Amino acid sequence: MKKVLVLEDEANIRSFVVINLKRAGYEAIEAATGEEALEQIARNPDIKVALLDIMLPDMDGFEVCRRIRAGDNKIGIIMLTARTQEMDKVTGLMTGADDYVTKPFSPAELTARIDALYRRTGGEQEPDAAQVSQPPFLLNTRNRTLEKNGQRVKLTQIEYSIVKLFMDNPGKALSREEILDAVWGRDYFGELKIVDVNVRRLRIKIEDDPTNPAYITTVWGYGYKWGL
Repeated sequence: MKKVLVLEDEANIRSFVVINLKRAGYEAIEAATGEEALEQIARNPDIKVALLDIMLPDMDGFEVCRRIRAGDNKIGIIMLTARTQEMDKVTGLMTGADDYVTKPFSPAELTARIDALYRRTGGEQEPDAAQVSQPPFLLNTRNRTLEKNGQRVKLTQIEYSIVKLFMDNPGKALSREEILDAVWGRDYFGELKIVDVNVRRLRIKIEDDPTNPAYITTVWGYGYKWGL
């Protein structure tokens, strides 16, 4: 059974989400507080996707996200928020979330987002051809890792997928729409800015100077290019 963590302190909303996840073929692991969510993840290492509410009684969802990312970069994370401010969305993505859904949301939308992220983080196997070398980077497609100058770079699975897309297309300008379709899936109906925030997060991890990127360059008004 495919496991999804549901962190939501309002019992009626949590029950609504759980019921719809079960209908879609998922096993929902419930939590009402941040600490409980972290305990559930420790007890259930096979959780692949986590839904995190932002407003919680003990710590906010951003802090839960940070702690999850500190221990496991393979879990897909979707932030649930009742607020629509841009800062909440950007903050969630910059702390390590892969996506966000604003309340109220439809069961179909939420399930589609989880399906897309689960496919990306749920262990899709790469062919045995294991390495792509573009100095100073070495991409291992078998264990889905990236090294820079021999040092491991900690990436989320979404970040790994973006890097792989770039390294498979060196020197090619990729539009935001192309990146969104390739990484999040053609059935994803979120906003294009999720690409920009993930690229910003990725630059912080791989660039010598993120404010003057040498590897992921911006193609103004279009998208990005792997600039090696």
